[in-house]
Amino acid sequence: MAQKKDFLTIAELSPAELSDILELALRLKREWKSGGNPPMLKNKAMAMVFTKPSLRTRMSFEMAMFDLGGKAMYIGPDEVQLGKRESVPDVARVLSRYVDLIMARVFEHQDVVTLAQYASVPVINGLSDHEHPCQALADLLTILERKGSLKGLQLTYLGDANNVANSLVYGAVMLGAHVTVAAPRGYGLWDEVAVHAQRFAVASGGSVTQVEDARAGVESADVLYTDAWYSMGQESEAAKRAAIFPPYQMNRALMDLARPDAIAMHCLPAHRGQEITDDVADSPQSVLWDQAENRLHAQKAVLVKLLVH
Repeated sequence: MAQKKDFLTIAELSPAELSDILELALRLKREWKSGGNPPMLKNKAMAMVFTKPSLRTRMSFEMAMFDLGGKAMYIGPDEVQLGKRESVPDVARVLSRYVDLIMARVFEHQDVVTLAQYASVPVINGLSDHEHPCQALADLLTILERKGSLKGLQLTYLGDANNVANSLVYGAVMLGAHVTVAAPRGYGLWDEVAVHAQRFAVASGGSVTQVEDARAGVESADVLYTDAWYSMGQESEAAKRAAIFPPYQMNRALMDLARPDAIAMHCLPAHRGQEITDDVADSPQSVLWDQAENRLHAQKAVLVKLLVH
């Protein structure tokens, strides 16, 4: 029997594997736009385990399976209660008897690691406190469509270097981009992420730099990216962060320091007037809705890679 494949982190992919997934996503998107995808996942079923609510993750995975001829079943927070009502290993063992694949959107990264350890079917990290690899694939796909390549591209991430930033930095640097993280002191990349990213940079010719000055960080950038100043579960820090992060707001003044053809990115949901202003989110430079759509196509590629290829 072939070894089971999972998708838990961008860091576990090789540059060739990452490029293959993105190329497949582009092909599947072209097929979809031309009338639909072939039913490559006919008779396949996916369980979607959610401990956090979601719009894009749930809809994009459900539609991805539907478009490819498969089925997706939603399991909400009250139904499974990972680690409380039932242990994570037991959930993994049970679901493996029913479905061909498990996608989990959780608070603690260890939960998806444990699911993968005990499941006999592939497991996808739909989001954890450590990474958001599915979002990063959609982001990289969007950049490829707009810029043609990530090699040598200057990408600046503004604000809290969170799980989204971790995955984005890994993928972008792996493909040869020069990534700058502009964040307040204490809110930059985790040490382990910075170390891993630097290894990828040495291999790809890219780079990763961290600065506290947002204006310096966005100069000559091809891509500007931001996310919420606080994540789900960090609501108690909202007021504190609201006083620290305004210099990192993606607004017209910062956009004007980047290249004239720079694109503005945000993984959504956006707190308009906080980390991003309306005049950027709704501008011709914004690719927010392309990113949201590309969750569908990037995730189709992951599903096909795990279940077919």
